[in-house]
Amino acid sequence: MQIGTPTGTTTGAPNRTPSETGTTTGAPNRTPSETGTTTGAPTGPGTPTDKPTAAPGQHAAALDGRAAALDADDPLAHVRDRFLLPEGIVYLDGNSLGALPAAVHPAVEDAVHRQWGTDLIRSWNANGWWEAPVRTGDAIGRLIGAAPGQVVAGDSTSVQLFNTLLAAARLRPGRRLLLTDPDHFPTDQYIADSVGRLLGLDVRRVPAREAAAVLAAEGADVAVAAYAPVDYRTGELHDMAGLTAAAHDAGALAHWDLCHAAGALPVELDSSQADFAVGCGYKYLSGGPGAPAFAYVAARHQRAFDHPVTGWHGHAEPFAMSGTYAPADGITRARIGTPALLSLVALEAALTAYDGVDMESVRAKSLSLTGFFQECADSLLDGLGFTMATPREPARRASQVALRHPEAYPLVAALTARGVIGDMRAPDLLRFGFNALHLTHADVLHAVRELRDIATTGAHRAAAYQQRPTVT
Repeated sequence: MQIGTPTGTTTGAPNRTPSETGTTTGAPNRTPSETGTTTGAPTGPGTPTDKPTAAPGQHAAALDGRAAALDADDPLAHVRDRFLLPEGIVYLDGNSLGALPAAVHPAVEDAVHRQWGTDLIRSWNANGWWEAPVRTGDAIGRLIGAAPGQVVAGDSTSVQLFNTLLAAARLRPGRRLLLTDPDHFPTDQYIADSVGRLLGLDVRRVPAREAAAVLAAEGADVAVAAYAPVDYRTGELHDMAGLTAAAHDAGALAHWDLCHAAGALPVELDSSQADFAVGCGYKYLSGGPGAPAFAYVAARHQRAFDHPVTGWHGHAEPFAMSGTYAPADGITRARIGTPALLSLVALEAALTAYDGVDMESVRAKSLSLTGFFQECADSLLDGLGFTMATPREPARRASQVALRHPEAYPLVAALTARGVIGDMRAPDLLRFGFNALHLTHADVLHAVRELRDIATTGAHRAAAYQQRPTVT
C-alpha cells in the first residue's frame, strides 16, 4: 500500500506538476532504480485508509534486508566517522541544525586557547583571521558551484539577504516589480517587503511554478525574481536553472536563498548564471548554532555591486580609517563588519567534512535515503492518518521528507523522546531532514518503525507531548 499523496504535493499551495517544477540543480535526473529506492505506485490523489495495515513479517524482514544492502553499498559510509553523533540518537533534523562535525571542537579550542588566549590581536595576521570570510566563502563555493572569489561568509542570513536583494534591485533601475514566493521562508518575504518599501517597488508574491509565465508576460517591469530552490516545508525541488533563465530572458535578475540546498545537493550557481544567492551555515553545512551565513555575488556584478550595509571590512583600505566609503575590489566589498570569529572558525572546520566528497555522490545517497523513507512510510504508516507532502519523483525531491498528520506536534515530540529527532511546521507537517554524510538506511527504517509504534499505541497523546515549547 501507499500512504496518501495529494496530487503534486505540497503544503496548501496550488498543485505542481513535474513539468512545471523540473529539477533545480542541473544534476542528471535519477530514477528510483538508479538511487536504490522504490517509491511505490505513481503519484496520484490519495487519502489514508480507514484502518491500520499491519506490516507482514516477511515485508518487515525485506525492509531490514534492503536497509542492510543499501548501507553495505554506500560509498559515503566512511564519512559518518567525521561527525560526533550521540549514541542512541537518529538525527533527522539536519535541515534545521546540522550535527556536530568532529573537526569543530579542536579547531575552536585552538582558536580560543592559542589564537585568542596567546596570540591575542596578532591573530588577525598570524592566524589568518582577516582572510577567513573569503577563505571560508571559497570553501562553500566549491559545494554550490561557484568559482573562487564569488562567495563571502559572515553575518546572518537576514543581513546577507537584505544586502544582496537590495543591491540586486538597484542594478535594475526603472523596473517596479520584485517577485517573490508566497511559500518562501517568512524572513525572505519580510525582507522583500522591506526592500520594496525602501526602493518604491511593488512586491508581488508569485508561486515558483507560475513565475516563468509572469516573467514572460510582465518581465519588462520586473527587477528581481527572489526564490528558493527548495520549499522549506516539504522539500519540494524547483527548477532553479529554468527560472534563472526566464528571469534573464526578461532582463531581470535572479536571487536565490540556498539555506535548504547548500551542502545537500548540487547547486550550480555559475553554470546556471545565477546573479545573487545567500544561505546559512548551520543546516546541512553543520557550522553550529548561529553559524555565519554566506553571500554569492556573481563576478560579473561585483564592480557594480552597490549594497546598503557598507561596513569597514568591505572598504578598499579599511585601516586607512577614511570617513568616506570606497568599496574594495571583488567579493571583498560584500564584507560588512567584524565577523564572529569563533563561529567562523567552527564553520570553516565543519566544511572539512566534505573533503574528498563530490556533491553528485551526496545527491545520490540523499535520494536513496529519502526514497527509502517514503517506501518505509508506505509499508508501515498506511492507515494511520499520514499523507505524503513531499514529491515522490526523485527530480522533484530535495533532501527532506514531510508527512502530514493532524497530530503532527505530539507525534514529533513523542518521537524525539525516543531518540528520533525531527521537527514540525504548523499546522500539520512532520519534517525529516536527511544529511547524507552521516545517516544510514538503518536509521531511516528505525525512525519509521518508532513513528508507527507511537501512532498505533497512541503514545503521543500523553499529556507530556501536548504543550508546545517556543521552538518546534
